[in-house]
Amino acid sequence: MSNLESPVASVTLKRTDLRGRTLGLAELKGAVPRTAPSTVATAEAAVSAIIADVRGRGHAALAELAQKFDGVVQEHPRVPAAALAEALETVDPTVRAALEESIARARAFADAQKPANVDFPVAGGAVVSSHWVPVSRVGMYVPGGLAPLASSVIMNAVPAQAAGVASIALASPPQKDNGGMPGQTILAAAALLGIDEVYAMGGAQAIAAFAYGVKAGTGPNGGGETIDPVDVVSGPGNIFVATAKRLVKGVVGIDSEAGATEIAVLADATANPVFVAADLISQAEHDPNAASVLVTDSPELADAVERELRVQVARTAHRERVETALGGPQSGIVLVDGIDQGVAVCNAYAAEHLEVVTADAPAVAARIINAGAIFVGNYSPVSLGDYCAGSNHVLPTSGTAAFSSGLNVTTFLRAVQLINYSKDALAEVAGHVITLSKAEGLPAHGDAVAVRFP
Repeated sequence: MSNLESPVASVTLKRTDLRGRTLGLAELKGAVPRTAPSTVATAEAAVSAIIADVRGRGHAALAELAQKFDGVVQEHPRVPAAALAEALETVDPTVRAALEESIARARAFADAQKPANVDFPVAGGAVVSSHWVPVSRVGMYVPGGLAPLASSVIMNAVPAQAAGVASIALASPPQKDNGGMPGQTILAAAALLGIDEVYAMGGAQAIAAFAYGVKAGTGPNGGGETIDPVDVVSGPGNIFVATAKRLVKGVVGIDSEAGATEIAVLADATANPVFVAADLISQAEHDPNAASVLVTDSPELADAVERELRVQVARTAHRERVETALGGPQSGIVLVDGIDQGVAVCNAYAAEHLEVVTADAPAVAARIINAGAIFVGNYSPVSLGDYCAGSNHVLPTSGTAAFSSGLNVTTFLRAVQLINYSKDALAEVAGHVITLSKAEGLPAHGDAVAVRFP
């Protein structure tokens, strides 16, 4: 337990009391804590301007944005091969060992996820197939602002490699204290995975560069190599990165809108408040806009978690950032009548990360249909999934887990259908094709079949 004589932080989570209320799905969605709409609107306006600037001015825009947002002067964002090799050679051996273990577990799970091709005989002489084909090129985004997420290199690259993607490029914000290159552990992880196309680019500008490509000779001094456009952009980021991915979707594929991180904890009176508080803090330290939400039917647990938060926040490394996140409109405690209502609230919230710490947690977790990833029981904390569970930590946020999945092997695969009919097999359904084409007012469709049987 915590030492209650330690310094105490001033932390009070906003409470939403749903007890005694019968609410539909739309009402529940409106009741759960969310980022303020004005914040999202501001991000979209700023991101649209950045995307247009990168499309129009290429490397010149990238250089100006690197200086504006990262305080870095750069001629070209490409990281030299020598810098990648040096990062791997000089990385702390314990960090390298941890990266290697994370890679091994992620690769084992990714390999197990690969779907099988299907060749289905619909009838004699008629075979319809579904074959999985990798996209040609992927642009991975790895956050590096408040936290240089070397683990995100693994989470992006391993599923893409398992899918068979031939060309992988990585972008991460330039760091002023690292010679204008991404963080050293990010470079080391890239080298460990054999990724040699790495760019010091951050934020919405990196997403724009990957989506539209950047031509050579558009740098501040007429320089700059070509950055080829990609087929899929993947990776987590802040609200600006997530917004950029949403705005370029359709030009390229995206994994999901993986923005500022979220954790929801569904807990009852059996939960350990020390564990719950620690887990809420673990995600709040990512970003001042991070969301930490407790859903419980136990007011006593809610009170105990708040007391524990005041103790633990006071001694955490990123106290100011955590206090801002916990005090924002996106964080809070939701009081419910019981686990049934708690499950309904969690399905309406559709959290990026959901922890279930209740009596019979596996059975309760099985009732959750909307979440990026579900962590079951006292010894499956979100931070395990962030690094070494074998699962992926690039997950949908802001309620998008209700309709999208976390990053996985199929993010980088396409199901291509093949239709192979013999003459006799076509003849068997020719009349139906002709009939349906006439019913739809598209007789030439039927003619294309009839002409084969004069």
